[in-house]
Amino acid sequence: MLLSRFSRFSRFSHFSRISRVSLGLALVVVASAASIGRAASPDKAPAECRAQVANALKLLEPCLGSSSRKIAKGNAGTLEHAISTYVPGHLHAVDEGTLPPVHPSAKCPSDMALAFGRFCVDRYEGSLVERLADGSTTDFSPYTTPLDGHVYLARSVAGVVPQGYISASQAANACKAVGKRLCQAVEWRAACAGSEGYAYPYGPTRIVGKCHDTGVAPMLTYHADTMKRGWGLTELNDPRNNQLEGGLAKTGTFPDCVNDFGVYDMVGNLHEWTADPNGTFQGGYWLDTSQHGDGCAYRTISHGYTYHDYSTGFRCCADVALPVASAP
Repeated sequence: MLLSRFSRFSRFSHFSRISRVSLGLALVVVASAASIGRAASPDKAPAECRAQVANALKLLEPCLGSSSRKIAKGNAGTLEHAISTYVPGHLHAVDEGTLPPVHPSAKCPSDMALAFGRFCVDRYEGSLVERLADGSTTDFSPYTTPLDGHVYLARSVAGVVPQGYISASQAANACKAVGKRLCQAVEWRAACAGSEGYAYPYGPTRIVGKCHDTGVAPMLTYHADTMKRGWGLTELNDPRNNQLEGGLAKTGTFPDCVNDFGVYDMVGNLHEWTADPNGTFQGGYWLDTSQHGDGCAYRTISHGYTYHDYSTGFRCCADVALPVASAP
């Protein structure tokens, strides 16, 4: 019973990079559950899982095929190397989407960056404002789950607490309300890696602290007493989880966690949902940027599109704006 509850409601990522004492306590309870969904050795992974990874790499090729990259295609430190070294041990369907075509005169709004001349991506992790019945807007608490029947608008702003506790479905609606959309899975990875296709936004090798990739564990701070029975959605969506000092950071707090497109926090801080209707979030959060792949290759594929907890956030993408043709 314990194993099934953990496989449904929790991820081993909630225990990553916490204190040795706390980690030891956690491992006593979840040692057998920790392997669920973990990577298999690439040469021993199921054939269908290897094929899934190969397809993901093929779809990224238009953004990663340049011969002028500083690190040769597929070498250690590249996005494709990071992707190819992590193969899920169990198959979960992933809709990668497709990369839009290049538009030489493409433009993006000021709160978004242009990626590869193909699509726009928010510079910061998403936060929300709520549209009231009279048409006015008010800030929405980033520590609570959006409510059904309410209208929320996504925004990309520096220096605010990003929205956790949000599902992919809710995030998609918030993006749509401002003329944007969730990033396709392939778009998200391409944007994260920047024009050089690095494994991390800032370069080929993880440097601890450049992104928000360490911190305190709120689940062990507030919910250690219920860990043995398995944490459910109530504990995982406790508003206190993201208010704990040393946990979730405001957008742009880590100025070196940026790629050459000018996009911040794509690794760490909060997981970020993509448009995959099967449920995929990418980039890791402040306690885990490596359990399910390294850096920009990180993705979790074992939760549904309507799942949410304190670690799930989002950012929007959008199609590029094209110049209007002048009348003949």
